[in-house]
Amino acid sequence: MGKREDSFAQTVAEVVQRHAPDFDPATMEMRPSSKGNYLALTCTIRATSKLQLDNLYRELSSHPMVKVVL
Repeated sequence: MGKREDSFAQTVAEVVQRHAPDFDPATMEMRPSSKGNYLALTCTIRATSKLQLDNLYRELSSHPMVKVVL
């Protein structure tokens, strides 16, 4: 989840693709917050290792546009 900005979804998709090259950004689900200030994104990947997930989590959670990673 992050602030609703024009490039937020594209930025998250690029990060996810770095760690899961077979991720298709067209499958990303987007839900705006009730007031429209934030955007929740759901990216479904097929993980191949715990290390892959840990690295993806670290990069997403340290990105300045991202507020929360679950």
